[in-house]
Amino acid sequence: MRVSAVATVVTVFLIASCIMAVPVFSSADAAEDTWVSKARMNQARTGLGVVAVGGKIYAIGGTASNHPSLPDSVLGTNEEYDPATNTWTIKAPMPTPRTKFVIAAYKNQIFCIGGIVGTEQETWGVSNPYKYAVSTQVNEVYNTDTGTWETKTPAPTPVALWQAHVINDNIYVMAMYHTYVYDPLNDAWTEKTKMPTPWYQTEPVSAVIDNKIIVNGEYEVADLQTERRIYIYDPATDNWAKGKSEPPIGGDAAAATLGINAPQLIYFFGVRYPDQAVTQAYDLETDTWTSASPMPTPRHDFGLVVLDDILYAIGGHKPTNSNPTSVNEQYTPIGYSTTPWIKIISPLTHTYNESSVSLVFTVNKPVEWLGYSFDGQDNVTAYGNITLSGLPNGLHNVTVYAMDEFGNTGVSETASFTVAEPFPAVTVAVASAASVAVVVVGLLVYFKKRSR
Repeated sequence: MRVSAVATVVTVFLIASCIMAVPVFSSADAAEDTWVSKARMNQARTGLGVVAVGGKIYAIGGTASNHPSLPDSVLGTNEEYDPATNTWTIKAPMPTPRTKFVIAAYKNQIFCIGGIVGTEQETWGVSNPYKYAVSTQVNEVYNTDTGTWETKTPAPTPVALWQAHVINDNIYVMAMYHTYVYDPLNDAWTEKTKMPTPWYQTEPVSAVIDNKIIVNGEYEVADLQTERRIYIYDPATDNWAKGKSEPPIGGDAAAATLGINAPQLIYFFGVRYPDQAVTQAYDLETDTWTSASPMPTPRHDFGLVVLDDILYAIGGHKPTNSNPTSVNEQYTPIGYSTTPWIKIISPLTHTYNESSVSLVFTVNKPVEWLGYSFDGQDNVTAYGNITLSGLPNGLHNVTVYAMDEFGNTGVSETASFTVAEPFPAVTVAVASAASVAVVVVGLLVYFKKRSR
C-alpha cells in the first residue's frame, strides 16, 4: 500500500489490525548544517547558471575572466553533474556564449535568457576610454533528453543580473525596472508589475516558497540611505508586498528547501568584507532568521541549486582577486533527514468531554506504511476514516509512525490527552427509577406472602 502524504492531512482512526512496533532508523541520513566538497567542474567559471533536471545538475555559461563585471570573454560551456556518481560530463555548448543570464528549468528543458555577451569601448573626449557590458535579449532552450538547443522568442528587453523562477507552468523573470512572465507552452511574453527598485548597482536575490517569490535586496529609504528588505511577489494577484523583518545579510545567492527532507527555509549565502562567508536561513512562516554554516570557499557570482533538499554551490570567483573557481560544495541543510516527518494535529493536549476523538496528522513525504501506537500498545496499521471511539475516562497517549519506500521510519512526538466524559444524567435517572420499581415490586411480593 502506497500512501501519498505530501503536504496533505491524513485522518486515521483505530482499526483492528495490529503489528509489532517499528524502530526509528535511517542509514541515509546526513549530518545537518554541514558542507562537503564534491568533484569540481572541468572548467573554472564565474557568473554561470546552474539548474537541476531529472536528478542531474547542469552548469552552463559564465566567464573565465578575472574581470567578471566587464568580462573580456564569455563561455557557452555546458557541463552535467551526476550527484549519484560525483562525476561531470561535457554536454552540447550554449549557442550564444554569455554570463550573468537567467536560467530556469521547465520539465526537461533548460531556458537560458539574456545575459552579458561581452564588452564595448567608448571614449569620453579624447583620452578617457571606458568599457561597458553588452547585454542580450536572446532566449535559448536546452533539451536534456535530446541534448540539443533551440532558439525561442527573445525577452522584451535586454536581460542581465536578473532573477527567474518557474511557478504554475510559467517562468517569471525579474529585474530592476521590469517583471515579465514567459509562457513556455505558447512561447510568449507578458509584462507584470515591476518589483520595487533596488539600490543602484546592487543585485537582489530570490527564491520561491508556496508559489510566492521572496526577494532579498538593498533599497533606498532616504537620500543615500539604504536598508535591506524582503519583498514578496504573489503571481496570483500580481502584487508586491514588503516583508516584516530586515534581513541580516543581503546575499550573493538564495535557494529554498522544499520541505520534503528538510524544513522549508530560504538560505541566503553571502560574503562580508573582505572574504568572510556568511549563511542565513529564513523561515517565512515565523519571520525568523537563523545563522547557518558558511560556505567553506567564500565567493561571488556562483551558481546555487537545490536537488532533493540538498544545496550545491558551484563555481564563482574569489572576493579578494576575482579569479574564477571550479569548486563544487554540497550543503546539507538544517533539520535534514530522509526519514518521514510526522506532525500530530489532533488530539491536542487537553481534556475531551466525549469518548470519541479524531487522530489527525501530516506527513511530509509519500510513505509505504502508516501506523500508530495507542496507550503503549502494539502498533496498529492505519487505513483510515474510523474515529477513536469508546475511549474510557482518563489519560491517554498516541504516537504515529510512517515508513517510506526505502525503509526509513519516522516517529511523531507522543500526543497526550484526557477523556472526561460527564456521567450521563438521563441514563442515571432512568436507572434510578428502574431500581425503585424493582424495590417496590419486591416489597409487594413480600407483603403478599406475609398476608397469607
